[in-house]
Amino acid sequence: MPKLPELSAWLESRLPALLAEHHVPGAAVAVYAGGEIIDHAAGVLNTGTSVEADVDSLFQIGSITKVWTTTLAMQLVDDGVLDLEEPVRKYLPEFVLADDDAAARITVRQLMCHTAGFEGDIFTDTGRGDDCVEKYVATLGDVPQLFAPGEMFSYNNAAFCVLGRIVEVLRGKPYGECLQDHLFTPLGLTHAAPSPYEAIRFRAALGHLTPSPGADPEPAGTWALAPSNAPAGSMLAMRPRDLVTFAAMHLKDGEGLDGTRVLSTGSARAMRERLVELPDLGIFGDAWGLGWSLFDSPGGKVVGHDGGTIGQSAFLRAAPEHGVAVALLTNGGDPIAVYTEVIGHVLRELTGIQLAAPPVPDPAAPRFDASRYVGEYSSSVADIVVSQDDDGRVWVERVPKGIFAELAKPEKIELVALNGDTLILAEPMQGMYVPHAFVGDDGTGRALYLHTGRADRRVTA
Repeated sequence: MPKLPELSAWLESRLPALLAEHHVPGAAVAVYAGGEIIDHAAGVLNTGTSVEADVDSLFQIGSITKVWTTTLAMQLVDDGVLDLEEPVRKYLPEFVLADDDAAARITVRQLMCHTAGFEGDIFTDTGRGDDCVEKYVATLGDVPQLFAPGEMFSYNNAAFCVLGRIVEVLRGKPYGECLQDHLFTPLGLTHAAPSPYEAIRFRAALGHLTPSPGADPEPAGTWALAPSNAPAGSMLAMRPRDLVTFAAMHLKDGEGLDGTRVLSTGSARAMRERLVELPDLGIFGDAWGLGWSLFDSPGGKVVGHDGGTIGQSAFLRAAPEHGVAVALLTNGGDPIAVYTEVIGHVLRELTGIQLAAPPVPDPAAPRFDASRYVGEYSSSVADIVVSQDDDGRVWVERVPKGIFAELAKPEKIELVALNGDTLILAEPMQGMYVPHAFVGDDGTGRALYLHTGRADRRVTA
């Protein structure tokens, strides 16, 4: 593609400056277009060791793993052994939730598009053995149902662990081996690792956390989240070139770069179909398919997914109508600003698509009556209180729970009006002005859920 050399030169000159400007220790980028791949890296993998990032360095891809897990499941659909419309219990009779009726009705498809409806942020550590995903699914018996299966979207990590367990059962092997045998090998990936034990063979990035506003990012004390959440995104790491090779297979409707058929055309296209609409959530996407997030960007359709682990952030975007994919992998600081410029520039130059800018608050946003929103909302990862003071200012106070209590401090940030029932943070959180959508009705006119991608249910008036 004629523009790739110019794009490569831009990345080489601009990426180091961007990282310095936004306090990102290290990053790597890969772009696929016209059957070719270019890649660049800058910064360091670990500020404690000063090991430089290069194009073969492995970064964690976090929840982008969900697209890989969905692809593994769709291969089983191609094989005729998995039906998306069947209840999960057809394949996992032991699948139990607090609401037994809901557990009996949840389908495989609902796992893939985040509409299963049960609490999704469950990060129970069940050890490092090959049976950790199996053991994890067995712990879900007391997990509450937030809404009826299929009713709405709520981002659900636990659902993808269940989906990963279905893959394990139908393949008769652990999740990591499924990745290796059915995706890494047929795609010819050489720098991808399903766990830290494989990643240590390569130059691997360590995540960095910012201890206080304005401080420099510091190396995180832990490399990865619990292995039990591997199908949802706690383990998988790779270089950007391998990630866009995977994305290119999807753009080629299931055919690898060397012509190997990895997924059927029908399954690849089905994963990109618009299945569920999202509230106004900014960078989170406008709708969801099977595994993929869908973006209504000016100039054309974009599919993708983001990932976040302990101090690492990953971004993947693809333009199916143009055959272009770009991956950005980072290890701390303010990655949103880097994402916006790098991926925005790539898509604009190669496809004409204008990446929708993340929403920002309006300093002149008017005050409003927040009685519909005020109250307490809760999930397994945080308790959230929305209040309105005597001056009419609206506040959201978030108190992390579980493992997140160790990674983040309680925060109280002002919310201002954005669009209808969607408010937005007045100050950035981890580099992003997060939209807060209030949806549903508790029977008294108050919102039933506070939606930030995950629907947190109201627990008090």
